[in-house]
Amino acid sequence: MEKLIALYKEWSGDVPATTEKLPGAGSNREYYRFRAADGSSVIGCIGTSRDENHAFVYLARHFTRRKLPVPRVLAVSSDELRYLQTDLGNLSLFDAIRGGREAGGRYTLAEQQLLRQTIRELPNIQIRGARELDFSNCYPQPAFDQDSVLFDLNYFKYCFLKATELDFHELKLEADFRLMAKDLTQAGDEQCFLYRDFQARNVMLSPLQPPPVGEASSKGRGVFFIDFQGGRRGPYYYDLASFLWQASARYPHKLRRELVYEYYNALKQFTEVPSSHHFVARLRLFVLFRLLQVLGAYGFRGYFERKQHFIDSIPPAIQNLRELLASAQLPYPHLVDILQRLCALPQFQLVEATASRADGYKTTEHNPYKAHPLDGPATFSKYDAQGPLVVKVYSFSYRKGIPDDESGNGGGYVFDCRSTHNPGRYEPYKQLTGLDEPVIRFLEDDGEILTFLESVYRLADAHVRRYIQRGFTSLMFCFGCTGGQHRSVYSAQHLAEHIHRKFGIEVRIVHREQGITQTLR
Repeated sequence: MEKLIALYKEWSGDVPATTEKLPGAGSNREYYRFRAADGSSVIGCIGTSRDENHAFVYLARHFTRRKLPVPRVLAVSSDELRYLQTDLGNLSLFDAIRGGREAGGRYTLAEQQLLRQTIRELPNIQIRGARELDFSNCYPQPAFDQDSVLFDLNYFKYCFLKATELDFHELKLEADFRLMAKDLTQAGDEQCFLYRDFQARNVMLSPLQPPPVGEASSKGRGVFFIDFQGGRRGPYYYDLASFLWQASARYPHKLRRELVYEYYNALKQFTEVPSSHHFVARLRLFVLFRLLQVLGAYGFRGYFERKQHFIDSIPPAIQNLRELLASAQLPYPHLVDILQRLCALPQFQLVEATASRADGYKTTEHNPYKAHPLDGPATFSKYDAQGPLVVKVYSFSYRKGIPDDESGNGGGYVFDCRSTHNPGRYEPYKQLTGLDEPVIRFLEDDGEILTFLESVYRLADAHVRRYIQRGFTSLMFCFGCTGGQHRSVYSAQHLAEHIHRKFGIEVRIVHREQGITQTLR
């Protein structure tokens, strides 16, 4: 850190007035925001790999010369382990479209426009960025080739497929893998700059610099690209598949198709393109490859490193795979057979939850992104297995008292939601509940309820796990707020779905003041 500050002083002539460490991402690189006395700021980076840092610095300077929307490198240490770059702010595309993602893929027109703006800019960095670029500076390798494809396919086999204990013929699968590797690297594809990690988190919406010439931006913000140090020479299909079939994004089919069309038309402005039929056929192969690659990563991070975020990401990835298999004829017979059986496994079947209302009507929730947790030794410990425990989760109004404990054992928790911002104070939300999308967006955009629930989740997970271990049969969670309509309903519903998704046990939800009951079996 002292050396990074020394680099800043050498560049600016003074030490920073303030220093802020930025949240870490997926790598071991550390980022800091240095702010000067006049309020201007830059980003400082400390990396552990000289080669990785060298790749970023070289690419950033090359792209800057090409007038592409990337951060400018301002200063680099002699050992290339530290550097300074322009500050693009805090708003990523991932954050800007969070509402649509959390709403299950119901993106607003403004969010859709941001996606179109981003996807139209992608060919710019892929094609123009490749011109005069010395790919020998790329890290860890200069080109997308058969060896890298086979590495990722075997990563899927060993870290995900084998963890499901699904039977398959090893030699036949390897033959299909080799054929796919050959198909993905065949001659004839445009060899451009392959970003490799093109995702919404690596797109910044920055008001600090003007957007590219001729490109309007939402609310004066330009689209800028970061974290491209893993890029290399390769076909442009890869990045498009990475972005549009990202599991957590949950882009609806219609929007995804429109974005492919946007990209295809933008690509025409930079290079000759194949026919739309050939383009779509090639894209499908890369979508398949990316889905397998992602499942391999989720398997390793989730099953072996036991990171819940990655386990939670598996069901939407499987749903993307299921949709691809239903819509495309793929030339890998044994692999397709394995994937069809994989998608048909009980732990990946769609979950239906029946909700009974006080008026006697029943509604069925059909959500393709909710699936039972994977069984097997590589997935959960013995304490996480399904058991006799039934969890009851209530929402209620403090005006009408805390719900009775019908089990008689007195076990459980009561959480007071009244410390969080109340949407019921505002006229547009007064007739809605915490189950309605406008209220959900209000609470999540405000953010207080999310911080509140983080602590609740940690406490609940430990308690549920211990109750399963001890063979207990009943546990109760209650959430109260002023009217039992907004904050408590949102909290109860989300905790119930969290427990059901993580432990696969029966959860009964009672929204007392709305007369709604629901069972997640």
